[in-house]
Amino acid sequence: MSSVETRLAELGLSLPEAPAPAANYVPFVAVGNLVHVSGQISQDEAGLIKGKLGADLTVDQGAQAARRCALSILAQVKRACDGDLARVVRAVKLVGFVNSTADFTDQPKVVNGASDLLVAVLGDAGRHARSAVSAASLPLGVAVEIEAIFEIR
Repeated sequence: MSSVETRLAELGLSLPEAPAPAANYVPFVAVGNLVHVSGQISQDEAGLIKGKLGADLTVDQGAQAARRCALSILAQVKRACDGDLARVVRAVKLVGFVNSTADFTDQPKVVNGASDLLVAVLGDAGRHARSAVSAASLPLGVAVEIEAIFEIR
């Protein structure tokens, strides 16, 4: 078990199965030592985490949805690394999309759910560049979608 998986277990977390693409794209593309992970939508064991921040969901609920996106991102990175998360060097960048009302301004607090998880699991290697933006809607009505770039060995 890699130190990443050990840390996940210590936090009481496990990775979901890497979600399959829902349309005509691939879940990740590895180019050189970078893995570009396609947008992962908010979902858990119960299904899709839907809603609009500023209307249906609180910031804390949005952050939990973003945390679930981060787990799916790590599952995709694990696939890209042939099951060996020890190959992860660092998180490079996240781009978070938050399904929110026009007057909602706490997108960064929502996407912190994903950022905080990556730092908790990867330590300093989890620190990354980031954007957190609002969207009028997201696929299937989900609350959050996040794409990522990782450096691997």
